[in-house]
Amino acid sequence: MSTHDLASDPIDSAPADTGLKELPFPPVTRKHILNCSYHSWHPKYRAVTPKARLIPLPSAFLDYLRADGIILPPEDADNAAWSDNDSGIFSGADNNDDDEDDAIDPSAAWRDTHEAIERTIEELGGKVAPKLNWSAPKDATFMNATNNMECRTPNDIYLLLKSSDFVTHDLAHAFDDTVEQDSGAEEEIPYHLVLRKWITLNPSVEFRCFVRERRLIGMCQRDLNHFDFLFNMQDKLRDTIQEFFDVRLRDTFPDPNFTFDVYVPPPHNKVWLMDINPWAMRTDPLLFSWMELLTLELPDVTQGDKETAETTVRLRIARPGDAAGVDFDDEAEKEDTDDDDDDEVEEIWQPEFRLVRRDDPEAYGFTTPQYSAHKMPKDVVDASRDGGGGLREFAMQWEEAQRLAEQQRAEDSEDD
Repeated sequence: MSTHDLASDPIDSAPADTGLKELPFPPVTRKHILNCSYHSWHPKYRAVTPKARLIPLPSAFLDYLRADGIILPPEDADNAAWSDNDSGIFSGADNNDDDEDDAIDPSAAWRDTHEAIERTIEELGGKVAPKLNWSAPKDATFMNATNNMECRTPNDIYLLLKSSDFVTHDLAHAFDDTVEQDSGAEEEIPYHLVLRKWITLNPSVEFRCFVRERRLIGMCQRDLNHFDFLFNMQDKLRDTIQEFFDVRLRDTFPDPNFTFDVYVPPPHNKVWLMDINPWAMRTDPLLFSWMELLTLELPDVTQGDKETAETTVRLRIARPGDAAGVDFDDEAEKEDTDDDDDDEVEEIWQPEFRLVRRDDPEAYGFTTPQYSAHKMPKDVVDASRDGGGGLREFAMQWEEAQRLAEQQRAEDSEDD
């Protein structure tokens, strides 16, 4: 859902030595899900997030997103025939019958919202990236002429939102697998359209971070490709993100358990908060498994030292084969460390920082396109690869097929 991603693997297998048959998540409440909604946390962290505007969405617009089919409002440049700059599959230009012109503008019921979106796109420089409360339509970028989330018109935005399974999850399943702490009525979700000023992000410096009991316990790449230069910067990136968490998030986010996504652009000394995601199965743990994140033994912090210790204690998750969570380059280094164990007064922990290594299987997972499980039928995908012309031709063929099918049904009915 993100800017969070839906978990790609719905079940993490429990390690044999844990004896656990299911993931020991604490109960996920509706309040926790709402705390992770962009409209909830953005005002508090606005200074450290990319420039964005939030537009409250009326029920009529939400009904439009939930409705079947993709019908886009007419644009100013629409003519009675397909135009080269048409941004969608169907638009106001699709129907040439004059007596039906008044019935093909779905934005008539939410004209104020449509105009607010137009103004916001102009205010943010003419190009934006959209998302709803939790999820961005990253699984639908193949529908966009640019093959990314760059949108220049309201219709670009509507096409992505209506084509996205991630957005559908926000609209229909936001509170799935949650528990209600009281017997009160279900809280209505205040849906917002988030429009971020378009910037070209370098995916190599996007990271997902995991927080448990207000401690940063792990971080990893979001893009599952190998980037060799990251290994020389690992310590600097870890310290920069850790400091950002200590100062900005640790004591200010209302829940003790959550995940967050950051962007650390060159010169890698400033952190941008991109998203906050629920501490729940729906969030993809990427290079970790939820079982290890949930069962990691946290070091004790005594009450008297709590204020100072929480800023210095660092956690590290031991990988299989590690000795006490430490990677040794050779046996001699391991022996030297063993000799010093008795002299250690304090053990300093660090969050595990996982990068995709050159020989990791994740670095070669190019055969299956990202989010392929959420994409549309192959015919639509193939048409989208041919650009706007391919989509227009596919739409016209689909309309003709529907007309012939309807004609055949009518003839069969007459025969009966």
